Amino acid sequence: MASLLRQIVAGPRSRHPEAGLDLCYVTDQIIATSGPSGTYPQRAYRNPLDQLVKFLDYKHGEDWAIWEFRAEGTGYPDSEVYGRVWHYPWPDHHPPPFRVVPLVMASMRNWLRGADAEGKESQDKKKKRVVVVHCKAGKGRSGTMACSYLISECGWAASEALARFTERRMRPGFGQGVSIPSQLRWVGYVDRWTKGGKIYVERQIEIMEVHVWGLRDGVKVQVEGFVDEGKKIKLFHLFTKKERVIVDGNESGTSGVRDAVKNRERVPEFKKPEETSGTNYKPQPTKSKTVTETSQLDGANGSTPLINEPQTASENRSQTTSGTSTPEATGSEAGGGAVIFKPSTRVILPTSDINIDFERRNKATMGYTMVTSVAHVWFNTFFEGKGPEQEGNADESGVFEIEWDKMDGIKGSSRKGTRAFDRLAVVWKVYEPEPGRRSKEDVITEPGVDSPVPQMAPADWKGDNEEVPKKAKDLGLRTESPASADHSKASSITSDNDGNDDDDSFKGVKTSSPTGGEFPDDVPESSATPPKLKSIVDAKVEAAKEAPQHSLADVNAGLDTASSTTSHPGAQPQSPESEHSLIEGIASIATSKLPGGVPEEEMKDAHEHKLGHLGLKKKSDVS
Repeated sequence: MASLLRQIVAGPRSRHPEAGLDLCYVTDQIIATSGPSGTYPQRAYRNPLDQLVKFLDYKHGEDWAIWEFRAEGTGYPDSEVYGRVWHYPWPDHHPPPFRVVPLVMASMRNWLRGADAEGKESQDKKKKRVVVVHCKAGKGRSGTMACSYLISECGWAASEALARFTERRMRPGFGQGVSIPSQLRWVGYVDRWTKGGKIYVERQIEIMEVHVWGLRDGVKVQVEGFVDEGKKIKLFHLFTKKERVIVDGNESGTSGVRDAVKNRERVPEFKKPEETSGTNYKPQPTKSKTVTETSQLDGANGSTPLINEPQTASENRSQTTSGTSTPEATGSEAGGGAVIFKPSTRVILPTSDINIDFERRNKATMGYTMVTSVAHVWFNTFFEGKGPEQEGNADESGVFEIEWDKMDGIKGSSRKGTRAFDRLAVVWKVYEPEPGRRSKEDVITEPGVDSPVPQMAPADWKGDNEEVPKKAKDLGLRTESPASADHSKASSITSDNDGNDDDDSFKGVKTSSPTGGEFPDDVPESSATPPKLKSIVDAKVEAAKEAPQHSLADVNAGLDTASSTTSHPGAQPQSPESEHSLIEGIASIATSKLPGGVPEEEMKDAHEHKLGHLGLKKKSDVS
């Protein structure tokens, strides 16, 4: 049964003929594997740690070491792998803090070239060492670092490295090995970092404004960044309604004119930079201009402003009453409005890694809200400011732009839900504690071959580590909270779905040999997708624990199918008033007052009522 569960979680694919494990050889010196575990119940459906160690000992002796990237915890103590493990953890489904990339590259390079943790070379250089990279599924985070090593240390092109990892790790037709847009962006950063002399400068960054085109209703926007050496993602600012300046009052599903008047602020329009990334971008006031065409908001031809000056209420009214087509007429969703988010307090992030997170929610009933879209995007201001191309002297300010379709989805997938906006632009600059005085910069270079390489402090291997501001971001119902009502039109803080769904992480993952060959299937396709046994069992156990305990009398009373409203022989009939009093808070309405209704005394008995009148009506309609 455990073997079958591992087959399901791993992809499914056939077991490795020697190891019986979920692992692949990206090259003959780089092994990618899903996270092993030495404790139950994880080892029933993950790689058993003892079997992985036994395989590595058999194939490579003492010439293997592990690089792990799990901020959620490795699932095993270091002593179980002879202490040959390097820790560089960061949260799942996200790119790494870029400052750890040079450390990972240098430590892997030194190990493969025969040096130990202190940078001293081994006496026996003939032995061929291997590195074993793993995260949770051995796909996104592991693939990002495996490809980064091939690019920075082996001279591969970025496209070639990504293609090799996909070929060795993924089943045909199941997409890329590294598929998350922000992780792919980081692989591109590594390529530029390598070509630029492997210099990286960490700076404190201030978020000035967030410009959004086509913003729909009920969208919450927040700014996040890495803390605790990259093991955690911290929420630095959550924009409120008071910080939202509506420039074009046409938000989907709302009265855009009323919102525009209510939130009216006069702000100058902003010039669009000639190039959207890595420019000394500064807002320039120009003449007021009315937004009347979509091309103006899109910044067509690079000459129109990012966002124009707000319209007056009269301009909005004239535009609304004009002869232009409306979403109601075309049957499509409204495109939303152009909005500027201006923080009321300074938003300072400690590193150059920036995450902009979006969540759209709609009002539901019974104290719930419906989350209809979730998306986020990571970018690094050193690279957006052209640092590698300018010998490490990145621009001090700039604008990062992206469209909705290129945002990161839920749990590393492309699934984002309904559209929350059309396009995003983030205005940033290097933090200045005082005018003219810049904050301290940290120049990071790759350690040399003979230099010791530091590593990060590991997360608690037992798990239960808080990695992100809100766990299990997903679509679905959430309980309503008045505390967050100031951030969007729908408020919620608690998700009803906090389970860990591994489908997106493990889908399509396969095993492969050092030469990249696949192995014959020994599991029939029909058994590839049975129900998730562990999830079902755990759900039933939890439900049994939470079920209220009843006495025998309560159980016997529940077996009586006759309700209190059922008439019994000899019992006094209840009046209509007493019947209605059984359901408090619900007003009774006479049937005669309903549209097309008749008095109750004229209504036929249920057994006597026929549906013949429907047939007559149908015939009359046809005639």
